[in-house]
Amino acid sequence: MSPRKAEKIRRAPSCGCGTQKTSRKALAVDPEIKSSNLNRLRRIEGQVRGLQRLVEEDRYCADILVQISSVQEALRSVGRALMKNHLRHCAAEAIRDMVPGRAEGMYEELLNLMDLHSR
Repeated sequence: MSPRKAEKIRRAPSCGCGTQKTSRKALAVDPEIKSSNLNRLRRIEGQVRGLQRLVEEDRYCADILVQISSVQEALRSVGRALMKNHLRHCAAEAIRDMVPGRAEGMYEELLNLMDLHSR
């Protein structure tokens, strides 16, 4: 992530989910989604190790690029699942909350996340 993108995420007016600044944790995580994401990430880890081997073995560039595309799509899939959970729990609660500025903080956070993941 570029320093500019990282700074944009850090500059959100306030934590949209309302957690403490020192310990940001999700308000609710579906155990099934968590397990699925962990399994996907372990598979992705194996795919990345496979990519390292392909590069070490001087494999055909097009074959490596196809595998890179596969890893990127797998990561996008995990990202979509995390965003879905974030919208269902953290964002929904923050937007319904009547604390001044909390909904605006979440809107800003969501816009930053969408901008970051739409590239």
